[in-house]
Amino acid sequence: MTITRTPATSPRFRLRGRWLDEWNAEDALSWASWGRRTAWKNLVLSIFSEHLGFSVWVLMSVVVTDLDSAGYHFDVGETFWLLIVPNVVGAALRVPYTFAVPAFGGRAWTAISSGLLLLPCAMLWFAVTNEGTPYWFFLLTSATMGLGGGNFSSSMANISFFFPSRAKGLALGLNAAGGNLGVAVTQLAVPVVISTSTGVTLANAALLWLPLVIVASVAALLFMDSVTHARPEARAYREALLAKHTWVMSLLYAGTFGSFIGFSFAFPLLLDLTFAEDGSSLVFLGAAIGSVARPIGGWLSDRFGGALVTLWTFAALLLGTLGVLVSLSRYDFGLFFGSFVMLFVCAGAGNGSTYRMIAVIFAALAVRRAEETGQEQGAAAARAARQSAAVVGICGAVGAFGGVLVNLALRASLSSAGDLVPALAGFGACYAACLLVTWWFYLRTRFATAFSPSLAWARV
Repeated sequence: MTITRTPATSPRFRLRGRWLDEWNAEDALSWASWGRRTAWKNLVLSIFSEHLGFSVWVLMSVVVTDLDSAGYHFDVGETFWLLIVPNVVGAALRVPYTFAVPAFGGRAWTAISSGLLLLPCAMLWFAVTNEGTPYWFFLLTSATMGLGGGNFSSSMANISFFFPSRAKGLALGLNAAGGNLGVAVTQLAVPVVISTSTGVTLANAALLWLPLVIVASVAALLFMDSVTHARPEARAYREALLAKHTWVMSLLYAGTFGSFIGFSFAFPLLLDLTFAEDGSSLVFLGAAIGSVARPIGGWLSDRFGGALVTLWTFAALLLGTLGVLVSLSRYDFGLFFGSFVMLFVCAGAGNGSTYRMIAVIFAALAVRRAEETGQEQGAAAARAARQSAAVVGICGAVGAFGGVLVNLALRASLSSAGDLVPALAGFGACYAACLLVTWWFYLRTRFATAFSPSLAWARV
């Protein structure tokens, strides 16, 4: 049974499931009368759920720094695997989580994905409250924390259906930034709650999120909506997988988001290993400032072009990496911490600029294709929007795997050389390569060939 109302003044709901059967965010009248309110309600609840997803995803990054004092003695290699595994799982889940929204509906999947976060919290509580818990169980617990990493893709995919094109950038920017801030909140709050009792009480780290996860899941079930016409675009994904620029942008996003999430996982441990007595209470600042920088990167891209902002982002990431190297040679905590904050800021801004580039590039390619084939511009634009959404999902997964590579490189560097220099040198080389790739594909105006056409005209 369906409740039918005037589309311009109210949505149509299925009695079971709160499905919006007639949703058109581009219609100005319906948007002004009820659409905006509905969209923002879903956005707020989506941000809350995604925020908790990131919070749980990086929870082990804080817990590992206190495992030794709690009686669990793992070497550096084993400790880094506790950081790498949730990264791998979170990255792998990003594509299927994108398809879960149209399969289950945004409301149901937000409730389910939020509820799944109870599992890693419960497993962590069990692990740290039972003496002699084996390493493999900590590793399994760490893997379940990767469930939180998939929430980003499903949340972004769901919210993209609720907002018109003119407001989608702001909505997605807020959604992404709100999620990313979960990293900073975990790194700020968890060290406080685990020290509220006598000694170190790691169980508090698990219990901190349990009630909030329940609230997020129940709130999504009671108050969120699902858009009926949100359907999986298998053809768009196939086309995106075959498009050269999908993989170019995936490389650039791995350089920006991969750096952000990789450093987010590793920074507390690196600080503990390198400057054990200095600034541990400030560790959250990197992720916090980097999260805020994400929408700023998008805003700058609107003004100056995503490719130009991305180019300067990689230049600044290279400079920040050099700063970390110098700080290690001088054993200078201030320079070390400041350089890492710079890395976080630039990676966050680069997250926003690369996402901005995707929509512009594929829209420009669609226009070029329409001109060559005589396709109607409206159909070309719709196709570009579907393909851009698919590319965002693919880039999100590849970008998260970039974080895996960051932590693998850090682990290998510490295990083989005993310091961070080889890993940092590798990061610097990668940033230099990404800078050149950005210029080659999206900024150069000379030496363009039929085999490697310049997309400089797609920079704004």
